[in-house]
Amino acid sequence: MKEMEKVYNPKDIEDKVYDLWIKKDCFKANPNKYKKPYTIIMPPPNVTGKLHMGHALDISLQDSLIRYKRMKGYEALWQPGTDHAAISTEVKVVDKLKSQGIDKHELGREGFLKEAWKWKEEYEHNIIDQQKKMGASCDWSKLRFTMDEGCSEAVLYTFKHLYDKGLIYRGDRIVNYCPHCHTTISDAEVLYEEQDGALYHIRYYFKDDKEKYIVVATTRPETMLGDTAVAVNPKDKKNSKLIGKKVILPLVNREIEIIGDDYVDMEFGTGFVKMTPCHDPNDYQVGLRHNLEQICVIDDDGKIDFKDLRYHKMDRFEARKEIVKDLKEKGYIEKIENHKHNVGTHDRCKTTIEPMVKLQWFVKMDKLAKKAIDVLKKGDLRFVPDNYKNTYLNWLYNIKDWCISRQIWWGHRIPVYYCDDCKKLTVNVNKVTKCEHCNSKNIHQDEDTLDTWFSSALWPFSTLGWPNTKSEIYKYFYPTDTLVTGYDIIFFWVIRMVFSGLEQTGVSPFKDVLIHGIVRDELGRKMSKSLGNGIDPLDVINEYGADALRLSLLIGNAPGNDMRYIDAKVVKARNFLNKVWNASRFILMNDDKELDDIAKKISIKEMSIEDKWIITKLNQLIKEVNNNIDKYELGIAIEKIEKFIWEEFCDWYIELNKSKLYGDDKTVKAKSLAMLKTVLSISLKLLHPFCPFVTEEIYGKYKNELLITSEFPSFNKKFIFKTENDNIEYIKEIIKSIRNLRAELNVKNSVKSKIYIITKNKKLFNDTSYIFMNLASASEIILLDNEKDLLKINSLDKFQALMFKDAKVYLPFNELVDTEKEKLRIQDEINKVEFEIKRAEGMLNNKNFVEKAPKEKIDAERSKLENYKKVLKDLVNNLKSL
Repeated sequence: MKEMEKVYNPKDIEDKVYDLWIKKDCFKANPNKYKKPYTIIMPPPNVTGKLHMGHALDISLQDSLIRYKRMKGYEALWQPGTDHAAISTEVKVVDKLKSQGIDKHELGREGFLKEAWKWKEEYEHNIIDQQKKMGASCDWSKLRFTMDEGCSEAVLYTFKHLYDKGLIYRGDRIVNYCPHCHTTISDAEVLYEEQDGALYHIRYYFKDDKEKYIVVATTRPETMLGDTAVAVNPKDKKNSKLIGKKVILPLVNREIEIIGDDYVDMEFGTGFVKMTPCHDPNDYQVGLRHNLEQICVIDDDGKIDFKDLRYHKMDRFEARKEIVKDLKEKGYIEKIENHKHNVGTHDRCKTTIEPMVKLQWFVKMDKLAKKAIDVLKKGDLRFVPDNYKNTYLNWLYNIKDWCISRQIWWGHRIPVYYCDDCKKLTVNVNKVTKCEHCNSKNIHQDEDTLDTWFSSALWPFSTLGWPNTKSEIYKYFYPTDTLVTGYDIIFFWVIRMVFSGLEQTGVSPFKDVLIHGIVRDELGRKMSKSLGNGIDPLDVINEYGADALRLSLLIGNAPGNDMRYIDAKVVKARNFLNKVWNASRFILMNDDKELDDIAKKISIKEMSIEDKWIITKLNQLIKEVNNNIDKYELGIAIEKIEKFIWEEFCDWYIELNKSKLYGDDKTVKAKSLAMLKTVLSISLKLLHPFCPFVTEEIYGKYKNELLITSEFPSFNKKFIFKTENDNIEYIKEIIKSIRNLRAELNVKNSVKSKIYIITKNKKLFNDTSYIFMNLASASEIILLDNEKDLLKINSLDKFQALMFKDAKVYLPFNELVDTEKEKLRIQDEINKVEFEIKRAEGMLNNKNFVEKAPKEKIDAERSKLENYKKVLKDLVNNLKSL
C-alpha cells in the first residue's frame, strides 16, 4: 500500500498520471484477432486552433466512451489527427508575413507554402498538448494530418475517381465569394446575421411610355447595374399583364424585359423583383429558367466592375451610397424604408459574402445524396438522439452541387493539368509533365486548391490507410463505430463523410453519430470573442483540474442538448472528487497486511446486512451504468455513479463501518475493511472513464496494476440481496426522519436519546440496533409491543412520534430539548420577528414611501412582511407545543 497525500490536488497528479499511461503504451490499439475492434475517429481540430469549451465537451465524451470500451475488452482505437484548416491557416500566415513587411505574392506559391508548413509545425503541438491536458487517451502513435502523405494520396485518388465517373465537373455557376479572403466558400460556411438595412423602392420607366413606371424594391441597389430582367408572379392579377413589356434600367439605360416566374413573392415589396443572375442565387436560378444574360458587375475585391460609369473600382458599399445619391438626384427613388434582413457573412473573417458567377470545380450531388439518404433509411446509420436525422435528411433533400475549388495556396492543389497547345486537360494523382492527349510539355496545373472539407470528408478511412484496402489497420478498424460531434457540423462534415464513405468504400464510415450541443455561458449565450464571454478550458483545469471540468461538462448532459458552463458546477464536481479522495484515504489509513490475510479466510456468507445492501446497490448501479453508456446516456450514468459514491457509500456505508474499524475485534475489522476496499475498487472502475486521473491515482495506491487496463464491472445476479436491501432502505427511511426531526428541534448530534420502537418485526430492529446507535444518535434502542408498554416504562415524558409502515418510533422530548431554555430561545426569535413586522408595516403605511419608492422596493417589503407573518405563526405554535 502506498500513502495518499492529505489534500487532493489535481496539479500534483494529472500530468504524472498521463505520463504513466504514455510510458506504459496504454492508448495503443492494433489489430487483434482475439478482440473485437471499437473505433472512434476524432473530429480533427484546426492545426492552428486553440482548445475551447466545445472541444472540452467533445473530448470528454469521446474519451469516456473509448475508456469504457477499452475496459470492456475491446481493442479500442481513438484515432487522433489535425486539420490543415485551409482558409483559416492561410489568413494567419498572410497576417504574420504582413507584420514582417512581406507580401505573399512576392514569396510566390512555393515560398509561401514553406512558411505555412513552418507555421503548422510550430503550432500543431499546442492543440495536441491541450487535448492531453484533458486526458485524451488517443493512440498518438497514429496521429494524422489532413495534408500528410497518406491523406493527400487519398484526396487525389478520390478526385480522380469522381472525375472519371462524371461526378466532378468544371463550370460557370453562382458561388459564395469572400472579397476579403479572395476565395469561394461553401454554403455551409456562410453565416446569416440579421442586420439593419434599407429597402430602396426604385422607379423603372417603360421603354414605350417615358411617363409610366414600375417600382422595384431592393436591399442592394449596387447590383442593379447587372440587372437583366424584372420578374413578377404570373398569378399576380394586378401586375402579370405587364409580362413581356420592357423597361429602362436606371443609370445604365439598358432595356430589360418583365418576365413571369413563380419565385416572386407577391406580398413582398412592390411585387416586382429585379433579376441580377450574377449576384443572387435565386435570381441565378430564375435566369437559368428564362435564359437571361449574366452580367457580373462586382470584381474579386468587392469593387464595382463597370467601366462606363463613375462607380468603376469603387467599393461595393461606397458605390451603394453613390448610386442611391444619383438615383435620388435623377428622380428614380420612390421611397426608402428601414428594413431588417439576413446578410450572409463568411464564418471565418465575418466579411459580407458576395454571390458571384464564377468558373469553378463542383461535385455533382444527386447520386451521392441518394446513397446517403438510403443508408439512413436502411438503418445502417443512426443518429443519437434520433431527431437529428431530420437535419441530415432535410439538407440532403435540398442539397446543391458542391463547389470544391478555392482560390488559396494552402491546401490540396487540384490535380488537373491544362495543355496550352491542344487546350485539353489531364487529371492524374501523380504530377503530370506532358499532356496525355498530344504529348505536349506546355502544360500547367490548376492554380486552385480543394475545399478543406473535401479532405475531411475522407477522414474516417484515409486516416486508417485507405486507399490501400489491404492495410491491416484499415481492414480491422474500418468501418468505425461512433462519431461524436456537434449538431452545427452535421451538414459541414457528417453528410460529406457519409456519402464519401459510401462512394469510396461501399459502407457507411460509422454506425452511430452521437450529437452533442453547444456549451454556452451562464446566461445561455453562445461563447464568442465579440461578447468576451469565452471560457478557456485550460484556465479551469489550472484551478480545478481536468477531472472536475470533465465531470461538470458530462453530468446531466443529454445528447443533442445545449448546456451552460456554470463555474458552480465545476466547484461542485471538485468537491465530489475531494470527497472520493478523502474517503479513499480514510480506508487506506486503516489498512494493513494482517487484516488482508484474515479477510481472505472470510466467507461471503458472513456478510452483514449492510454489506449485502451496499453490494446490491453497487450491483444494480453496475447494470444501469452499463446500460446507460451503451445507449450513450453518459450524463445519466455519471449522475448515478456520483449519487452512489457520495450518498450510499460515503454518507452511509463508510459511516456505518467506522465503529467496526475503531473496535478491537480484528475479524470484524478485517471483514469491514475488505468490503470497503471492494466497493471502493469497483466504484473507481465505474468512475474511471469520466474522471480518469484521480481514479487512476487512487487505484494505484491500493492495487499493483493500472486502472485504465482493468476490466469494467459487469452485473452479477448472484449479488442481489433483495430482502437485506429492502430492510436497510427501510431503516434508512426511519433514520432520515429521526435526523430531520432532531434538526427541526435544533438538537445537536452530540445529544443522545433513547429511541422507543413499537413493532412486530423485533428481529430486524435488534439486528440493526447498532445502526441507530451510530447514525441516529441513539443512547439506547428499546423495542416494545404497544403504546401501553411505552407508558409503563416512561409515563412522565412527552414524546415526538414518527409513524412508519411496520413501526412507530418515539423519541422522549425531554431528552432532546431543554424545555425552559428552548422557550427562551423561541421567545427571543418571536420578539425579533415582531419587530421586523412592525418596521415593515410602518414603511408600507407611510404615504411618502408608497408614493415615491420604486415599485420593486415596495413589492420586496410586502413580500418580507408576508414571510415574517408566516415565521411568527410557526414560532408561536412551537412555543405553545412546549
